[in-house]
Amino acid sequence: MKGKLEPSVRQALVEEGKNLKEGLIFLEEDLVQLTDKLQLEAQSIPNTTHPDVPVGGEESSVVRKEVGSQKNFSFTIRDHLQLGKELDLFDFDAAAEVSGSKFYYLKNEAVLLEMALVNWAISEVSKKGFTPLITPEIVRSSVVEKCGFQPRAQNTQVYSIENSDQCLIGTAEIPVGGIHMDSILPDSDLPRKYVAYSHCFRTEAGAAGAATRGLYRVHQFSKVEMFVFCRPEESDKCHEELITIEEDLYASLGLHFKTLDMATGDLGAPAYRKFDVEAWMPGLDRYGEISSASNCTDYQSRRLGIRFRPSPADPAPKKGKGSSGPTQFVHTLNATAVAVPRLIICILENFQQEDGTVVIPEPLRPFMGGLQVLSPKTR
Repeated sequence: MKGKLEPSVRQALVEEGKNLKEGLIFLEEDLVQLTDKLQLEAQSIPNTTHPDVPVGGEESSVVRKEVGSQKNFSFTIRDHLQLGKELDLFDFDAAAEVSGSKFYYLKNEAVLLEMALVNWAISEVSKKGFTPLITPEIVRSSVVEKCGFQPRAQNTQVYSIENSDQCLIGTAEIPVGGIHMDSILPDSDLPRKYVAYSHCFRTEAGAAGAATRGLYRVHQFSKVEMFVFCRPEESDKCHEELITIEEDLYASLGLHFKTLDMATGDLGAPAYRKFDVEAWMPGLDRYGEISSASNCTDYQSRRLGIRFRPSPADPAPKKGKGSSGPTQFVHTLNATAVAVPRLIICILENFQQEDGTVVIPEPLRPFMGGLQVLSPKTR
């Protein structure tokens, strides 16, 4: 438009511009609210499931493998709480005064036992080509959400830090999953495997009853976690590798356990398929979960933005043609090598002796300075 505008026309256009600007502000606010609502709805959509996964609740899970058998004791067995008291290994009362319920102090040889389990697990898993990590234990809430957890949901297991966008981790799966966030991994680097040590923090909302006493269900514990980034066609194979590592670790300790293919109702949002390991805990007179191994396919990597660029099938592309094909999302998998409190329960209860001593499994002895037996303290 050439020429000078009439003042009235100019003023009308200025007013119209102001109105559009104000309207845009309101629309942008609506967009933010709708985007947040869409995100919450999207987070409620779980991963697809493997065609072989049993359909139903936890009771529909199928036993894949069983190792060993329940030990026969010729004496009245003690649970880990009684053994811990006689061996002076725990202090739950002082921890309750200092921190609240479901916290604990480890004492004396229990400290050595925790360190031994951690170092033994990292040592054994590292031999399989896993890179050791010690992770951050505070992460952004957005990373927790992208890994498939809901830190602000009702009955969440996640501790959120007030007036911040950060949370305490419930598993090293979260910071390890985020280590390659928003990146493209070289095809030649896959599969990329990590074994990570961290403390874990869980609210255990809704947990109660005798089955949760002692070390079985606590708010803070140490854990060694395995994590794999791989090509999509490799994830089923990597899943089998992870559960085999777990089974080999627990079998070498002499534990009796069973591996289950968990049913659809017990998978959780990220898992495409999940195997749980449940070990016999004679003092508790039941099996208790000591680890799990999950194939999350691209559920987490899509949210975290982790891709790879497949190597070209033809190593010599035609002139003028790029050798880089489109990127794909990696698959992620996670598995517990050692959840320390649960394994301490297994060791104390399965290897207790009539005289009140506990025999240390042979693989752990080099990591405990050669100590072979835990003995009651003399007063």
